[in-house]
Amino acid sequence: MPLKYSDSVVLVGGGPLSPDIFDVVKYRAGFFVAADSGADALLAREVIPDAVIGDMDSLSERARAAIPKDRLVAVSEQDSTDFDKAVRGIDTPLIYAVGFTGGRLDHELAALHVLVRYGHRAIVLVGEEDVTVHLPARITLDLPRGMRVSLFPLDAVTVGMEGLRWSFKALALHPIHKIGTSNEVGEGPVVLTSDAPGALLIVPRSALDAVVAGLSRADLHSPQPELSAKT
Repeated sequence: MPLKYSDSVVLVGGGPLSPDIFDVVKYRAGFFVAADSGADALLAREVIPDAVIGDMDSLSERARAAIPKDRLVAVSEQDSTDFDKAVRGIDTPLIYAVGFTGGRLDHELAALHVLVRYGHRAIVLVGEEDVTVHLPARITLDLPRGMRVSLFPLDAVTVGMEGLRWSFKALALHPIHKIGTSNEVGEGPVVLTSDAPGALLIVPRSALDAVVAGLSRADLHSPQPELSAKT
């Protein structure tokens, strides 16, 4: 059973976490959850996490001693990342995810995979430069004219774009054949649609409030069925 939180959660990973990024999110949520060694990043900022979720292979002994044992949620399976485990392990209206970008590229790609896998959840990945979310079925954003708006597909998806400099009623995106980076806001408001899960919306970090507001009104995609393993 996932841990239930009535308010938004700051979910902290074990990657690079500058004071600037943490300051952006720390007053926006009521709870702090760590993915494994993200607990050490929270303790360094004098925050005791409400929960630590992961396989605990990188959690320091200092963190184990400082955090109440009933807040440590060990998940032993090795088929998913600690970010994935933590998202599965909490039930919250909104996740601000920090400490998952800016380090190893494979870790960052794995974090983007989590956004798509849980596209039915409101998860905001906050980095030094950008805010990234899974593109909902429909979202309306109040963004300033000229702001960069990028859509990057991790699967085949058809998107609609209104209010951008280059707008389309239906544009087929594909990770190999066609991407949608470096568009910009035109007249606005910005209305984005997608016919299926699989695309990422990337905007400057200054748009965080607008993205969160848009997600609160957005039509999210339905959960996707898990693929069964072939034998």
